[in-house]
Amino acid sequence: MKLNFLKNFSDIKNYLSMSRFKALIKKEVSQLFRNKSFLFFITFPPTIQLCLYGFVLSPNVENIKLGIVDNAKTFSSRELISDLTENKIFIANNYPDSQKKLGELVKEGKLSAGLVIPPDFTRNLRRDKQVRVQFFLDGVDAYTSGIASSYIAQIVYQHNLKLLPVKVDPPVKPQIIFLYNKGLINSWFFVFGVMGMIMTFTTSLSSASESIREKETGTLEQLLMTPASSIEILLAKIIPIFVLFMGVVLTCLIVAKLIFGIPLRGNILLFLVLSALYVIIGISIGLLIGTFSRNNQQAILTGIFINLPMVILSGAITPVESMPAFFRYFTLFNPLTHYISIIKGILMKGVGLNVLWGHSLALLFFAIIMLSISSYRFRSQL
Repeated sequence: MKLNFLKNFSDIKNYLSMSRFKALIKKEVSQLFRNKSFLFFITFPPTIQLCLYGFVLSPNVENIKLGIVDNAKTFSSRELISDLTENKIFIANNYPDSQKKLGELVKEGKLSAGLVIPPDFTRNLRRDKQVRVQFFLDGVDAYTSGIASSYIAQIVYQHNLKLLPVKVDPPVKPQIIFLYNKGLINSWFFVFGVMGMIMTFTTSLSSASESIREKETGTLEQLLMTPASSIEILLAKIIPIFVLFMGVVLTCLIVAKLIFGIPLRGNILLFLVLSALYVIIGISIGLLIGTFSRNNQQAILTGIFINLPMVILSGAITPVESMPAFFRYFTLFNPLTHYISIIKGILMKGVGLNVLWGHSLALLFFAIIMLSISSYRFRSQL
């Protein structure tokens, strides 16, 4: 029994020779550092994208172009216009002389909203009659028009409270408390989603590109002539890229903290360990794409075809709760969905494995499955 064990150990040692493995690692690292454009693609664009999307993306709607037809031209009508425009949500930059002209401006896309105040606006207010004012909204942009409709309803409601002769307190008054993001800073929501999106695209596309490079340059055949095993070749390709992407994760954390002021409330070490699992998933997807692709262009197109649905169905940009029921269940099979939940849970809420164990096990499962499939395909290719 002891002799058999020593024999098996000797076989494994010969299969994974440290000297050969070090030589392969050295070769991969030197190739990575010689490829300046690849290093630039990994490090610089993710940082710029994180900053850009964090500042630009916002669910709020502001600076809506509003056209006004004020047929009353009284102090009361100007008060209503003032309430609509004082918070900069609506920008009154056009005063057409007729309702027909206002409709044409909305149709031509020069205005996003229109307001028509009737001539008897002030007279009916003084007689305590109900006054109807008309709003036009460009429904082509459904998101903007929906948010604008909510803003209009809220502003008109507050304006009505100012007009009431007797102030009446409502019988039910809500007390709303925002947890974890008291200022409702939009960038805090989008930065984590963009971080997951960046890691998805860069890990898969770059590892696929590196895998294809061996085919295009012909060095894959040269590796086959060496005594190195397929596992050594595979690990030598994965480890340098893995280390680079963990550096990208740290860079994203620094940007989120220093530029956007996001509080990192949870265990950073736990976050890095779970991020390492997701990096392995991304690299495995890239290697798998590389085994099916014949050239770099085909690998990039395949990567985009796979990554876009992953991002859209992950909750990185739009909430999962707003998706149809079928797609909500489908997100459970998306590793990015679990990674986004882990990012928000650890960094924003400060929770640990006692809460995120389900998402962590899902990432571990996906990492094992994807790495096994990609390594099998890679060894079959060799």
